[in-house]
Amino acid sequence: MVALNTKSNLRSRATASRARIDEVGPLRRFSSETPETTKCSELHEISRLLAAPMRLDRKLASVAEVLPSLLPLRRGAITVSAGKEDPALSVMIETSNNAADRGLPEGLLEHIVKSARPLIVKDIGTSALFLHEPSKATRGETAAVTFIGLPLQAEQETLGALWIDRYLDDSGAGCFDDDVRFLTIVATLVGKAIKSDRELRGSDRQVVAVGSKADEAVRESRLEQRSKVDWIVGESPALKQVLEIASAAAMTNTTVLLRGESGTGKEFFAKAIHALSPRAKKPFVKLNCAALPETLLESELFGHEKGAFTGATGQRAGRFELANGGTLLLDEIGEISAAFQAKLLRVLQEGELERLGGMKTLKVDVRLICATNKDLEMAVARGEFRADLYYRISVVPILLPPLRARSGDIPRLAQVFLDRFNEENARSMEFAASAIDLISRCYFPGNVRELENCVRRTATLAPSTTIVSCDFACQNGQCFSARLWRGDADPSTIRAVDELAKGGQSPEGAHVLGVEAGREPHPIAAPVKICDPADPSCPAISPRLTERDRLIDAMERAGWVQAKAARLLGITPRQVGYALRRHRVDVKKF
Repeated sequence: MVALNTKSNLRSRATASRARIDEVGPLRRFSSETPETTKCSELHEISRLLAAPMRLDRKLASVAEVLPSLLPLRRGAITVSAGKEDPALSVMIETSNNAADRGLPEGLLEHIVKSARPLIVKDIGTSALFLHEPSKATRGETAAVTFIGLPLQAEQETLGALWIDRYLDDSGAGCFDDDVRFLTIVATLVGKAIKSDRELRGSDRQVVAVGSKADEAVRESRLEQRSKVDWIVGESPALKQVLEIASAAAMTNTTVLLRGESGTGKEFFAKAIHALSPRAKKPFVKLNCAALPETLLESELFGHEKGAFTGATGQRAGRFELANGGTLLLDEIGEISAAFQAKLLRVLQEGELERLGGMKTLKVDVRLICATNKDLEMAVARGEFRADLYYRISVVPILLPPLRARSGDIPRLAQVFLDRFNEENARSMEFAASAIDLISRCYFPGNVRELENCVRRTATLAPSTTIVSCDFACQNGQCFSARLWRGDADPSTIRAVDELAKGGQSPEGAHVLGVEAGREPHPIAAPVKICDPADPSCPAISPRLTERDRLIDAMERAGWVQAKAARLLGITPRQVGYALRRHRVDVKKF
C-alpha cells in the first residue's frame, strides 16, 4: 500500500512540473537565437582571431575587419602605444561611408591612455572635444553621433585604446549599454593579446641577445685560439676545417695522428694542438724518427744510464721524460722498425719505461702526437707496421690539406714569407700583381715548404725591390720541382741550368725542363688538368717522350687513375700497373 502511494505521489509531482514549464515557456538557454548566445559567439570568434599564430598587426586587422559586422558603427580604430622596444601600431576599422579617413582630435587618444578610463560621449556635436567635426547639417545627416573610447589594458598596464563612433538611434539605452559592455570585453581581449605578444617578443629578444652573446663568445674564443697559433696562415675552408678538428682534439689527452704530404706543416699543426691544449705551459718536445738509427732512437726516446753503452759517460733523460706533463711529437712515425714499434707500444699502453741500461721503471704522463706522410694502412697490410700500434696512435687522425687544396692561401703565405725574408735580411722587397697571379696558379708539389723556398730564392735573385713574374725560376726554365717530384731529374738538365746560370749556352742536345728549342719556357709546376680519354679534345700522348715519361704523362692526364691512363696509352690497366712497378713510379693519391 505504501509503494502504491509513493508511485502516485511521483506521478503527481511530474505532472505539476510539466505544468509549470508550460507556463514559463521554452527555456531560453536552449535557444540558439538569443542575444546572449550571439554575443558569446561573437566574442569567441574575436578570441579565436587574437589567439591565431600570426603577427600582432595581422591579428588586430582581423578584429577590425570583423567588428563592423558585429556593431553598428560609423568609424573606429585600434591604436597600440609604443613600448620600450615595440613600435606604435594603429589599425583603422574600415566602413563603407569613408568616415574612417578622418582621424580623431589631437590628444584625445592620449587622454584615454593616460587616464586609463573609458571616454563616452553621447553626442559629439555638443561636445567641446569634437569641435573639429562637421555639423550634422554639413554632413547631411539627421542622427547624432556617439563616441565610445576604451583603454586597452592588461595587468594594470595601459597599452593603447579602442574607439568607435556610431549613430545614436532609437534602439534604446539598454542596447547602447550592451554595446559598451561588449566593446569593453573586446578591449580586454585585445589588451591581453598585445601583452602576450610583447612578452613573447621580449623573450625572443632575450634569446637572440643570449645567442648573440654566445656567438660573440665563440668568436672571441676562436680569435683567441687563432692568436695562439698565429704561425698557421690562411683562411681557406680546408684549413679552417682542420683547425676546428685540431682545436677539438687539443682539449683532450687523445693521441693524434697528423697525416699529409711532405711540406704541409705537420710540425706546425702539432705545435698548434699543444698551444691550444691544457698542457700549453708544459714542454713541447719533438723527435724525427727517420733522422736516427734504431739504437740512437731508443736512447733518444727512453734515455740511458751511465755506462749503458760505449760513450754513455753519464745518465741522460729521454724525450719521454723531458716531455713529462706536456706533448711529444714523433715525426715520421712510419719509418721506425718492427722491433722498436713493440717497445714504443708498451710505453703507450702502460705509460711506463726504463732507461737504456737501467732497471728502474719510470712513469710518464705524455700527450703523444705522431706525424707521417706514409700510407700506414698499406704498411699494416704488408706487415711492415704493427696493427696494434696503428690503432693506438690513430685515435684522432687529421689529414692536412696539400697547398693545391687551399690555393686561396698562397698569396697570404707568400707575403708572410717575403716579410720574414725582409726582416731577416734588412730588405724591402714586394710582390707585383703579376707575381702573385703566377704563384697562385702554381702546383707546388712540395707544398708550403716549397712555396717558402720559391719566395726566398726569388727574393734573393730578383734584380729590383719589386718581384715580377719573370723573376721566378719557373719562367726561366730553372725550376726542378716537378721533375724531382716525378723522380726523373736528368744530370744533363742540371748541367744545362748551371751553364745558363753562368750566362753560357746549354750543351747540345740538352733541354731545360723539357722545353724544346724555339719554345718559351712555362711554369712546369702548374696543376695538370685531368683529361678524359673519351673526350675528342684530349691531346694525344707525345711519341717523342721516353716510355717512362709517356707513362707519367698519361697518369697525370688521367688523375693517376690507372684505368683511364690505360685507355690513353691503348693498353690494359694490368700493363699500366706492371709498367709503374718496372719504372719505379710512385702512384700519387689525391
